[in-house]
Amino acid sequence: MTDWNAMSDEDFRREVRQFFETDYPEELRHLPHRPTFAEIEHWHRKLHAKGWVAPAWPAEFGGMGLNAGKLLIFYEEQQHWGVVRGRDMGVQMVGPLIIKFGTQDQKDYWLPRILSCEDIWCQGYSEPGAGSDLANLRTRAEIDGDDFVINGQKIWTTMAHDATHIFMLVRTDPDTPRKQQGISFVLAPMDQPGVEVRTIRTLAGETEFCEVFFDDARTPRANLVGELNKGWTMAKALLSFERIFIGAPNLAQNALGQLESFARGRGAFDDPVFRDRFAQAALDVEDHAALYARFADQLKRGETLGADVSMLKIWVTECFQRITELMIEAAGPDGGTIGPLQVGNVSVDVLSSFYKARPTTIYGGSNEIQRNILSKAVLGLPG
Repeated sequence: MTDWNAMSDEDFRREVRQFFETDYPEELRHLPHRPTFAEIEHWHRKLHAKGWVAPAWPAEFGGMGLNAGKLLIFYEEQQHWGVVRGRDMGVQMVGPLIIKFGTQDQKDYWLPRILSCEDIWCQGYSEPGAGSDLANLRTRAEIDGDDFVINGQKIWTTMAHDATHIFMLVRTDPDTPRKQQGISFVLAPMDQPGVEVRTIRTLAGETEFCEVFFDDARTPRANLVGELNKGWTMAKALLSFERIFIGAPNLAQNALGQLESFARGRGAFDDPVFRDRFAQAALDVEDHAALYARFADQLKRGETLGADVSMLKIWVTECFQRITELMIEAAGPDGGTIGPLQVGNVSVDVLSSFYKARPTTIYGGSNEIQRNILSKAVLGLPG
């Protein structure tokens, strides 16, 4: 078994880069949409055969066992070469929680099935009426013999129509004094009576998001991960990991590169006002990359990230939005055109990019929530 952490950073980066550059299918690079499993199954099989499905998991569970520094290199190269985020919610989200909080039986059963994609997962966190405050969830799970009986609704459930299982937060004790109490983390199959999935068509015409309805759906009590009514602690652990992942600079860097190529082809740099606004956007992206590098260095030193990591998500998503607004301006009268616009050798779908940037300040904990975290936990302001 290869000890990737024993390699120098340069050698490891070279190995990862070569694999993504030569083996990743060209037609899947920088996909503008979240792919179904059928679209990327061949690539997933190749990753699985190489043992690279779960770079962050410990080697004893089938992962690469990368330390924080190597993991950042892996993700940087993955994003640089346009390797799409596949159906990775099992690997990125529920898998690490099972490793940390699950029983031995749960690890033995679920983890190999996540790696092989025998089970494909979606996340059941958001609910109607709860906004970004996850603790307001109302979906109930009541104990009935050896099962939980689930009733309620989840929304904005990414790719639920392509999933075989859902991991979710449910309220198992409605009478607790604090809304963060009485919540549990359960796993449930999707292919059963009482589970209905409806897709939500976005402005861009995609059906990435779904509503999921539970009407006396059932899941075995053995599918409870962690302690009953202690799910909120686990949810927070998951979100802190997601925050550094969402705050990576590539989102804004890639958009800025597209904007520059497109704007040069359209002659937008002849306008001094546009030049100034582009320069400001470029400086914002550079500032964010420097900030991200600071947090990345903390991880490499083995330090735990603090609440100030929320700055990353705020900064990169708002940069991304400003850049896509500049794309629309650079396109002029074609800014409302559906589909890609060709300028020389460059093809940019400016409207799709604009739409894609809108929800980024909302998902993963809205930027308003992130600012509240900063004001209370970093600045010490009263809540």
